Amino acid sequence: MRMTLRKILKIAALLCAATSVHATTLARLSLDQLAAAADATARVRCSSAQSRWENGQIWTVTSFDVLETMKGTLPARITVRLPGGRVGHFTAIVDGTPKFNAAEEVVVFLERIPGGLKVEPAPGGGFSVAAWVEGTFRIRRDPRTGVETVTQDSSNFAVFDAATRTFHTEGIRRMPMEQFRERVATALTRAQEKSR
Repeated sequence: MRMTLRKILKIAALLCAATSVHATTLARLSLDQLAAAADATARVRCSSAQSRWENGQIWTVTSFDVLETMKGTLPARITVRLPGGRVGHFTAIVDGTPKFNAAEEVVVFLERIPGGLKVEPAPGGGFSVAAWVEGTFRIRRDPRTGVETVTQDSSNFAVFDAATRTFHTEGIRRMPMEQFRERVATALTRAQEKSR
C-alpha cells in the first residue's frame, strides 16, 4: 500500500508542476525593435520538433533548415529551444510561444542562447525566437497563383501596448513576401545605423 501511495503522490506532484498556469504578457515590438534585438533573422523550414523534460519543466527543441539568411551568419541547420510542449501524457502550454510543424516555412527573428543547448550538443548552436509570437512570421503560398504572403503570429495574440496600457491583437497579416523582405531590410538598416 505504501508503494502505491508513494506513486500516487509522485504523479500528483508531477501533474501540479505540469499544469501550473503562468500568465504571459508580451509588450508590442515594432519591426525595427525586432530587427535590433535579434542576433539573426532567417527564412527557415521546420524539419523536426521534440519535447523533453529539463529540470522539471517541458521544453521543445525544433530543428530548422535555413533557406535564406536576412541578418547574421547561420549554418545550414539550426535548433530553436522554447518552453512548453508534450511529453507522454503531460502537456505544458506557455502562452505566447510559437509552435512549429514539420515542413512549415517561417521567417524567425532569433536570439542566441548563451552557451547553446546545455542538455546535449546541438548542430547550429542553440537559439530562441526573439519575442516569441512577435518574432515569428508564417509563410503561406496561394496554390493557384503561387504568391507568398507572411502573417505574424502575434496578429492573433493579444499583446500589451505600453503607450495605451491596453491589450491589442495587431501585427502583419497576409503581407506579400517581397514587400515583407523590403520592410525587414529597411528595419535592419535602421537598426545598424542606430548601433553605430
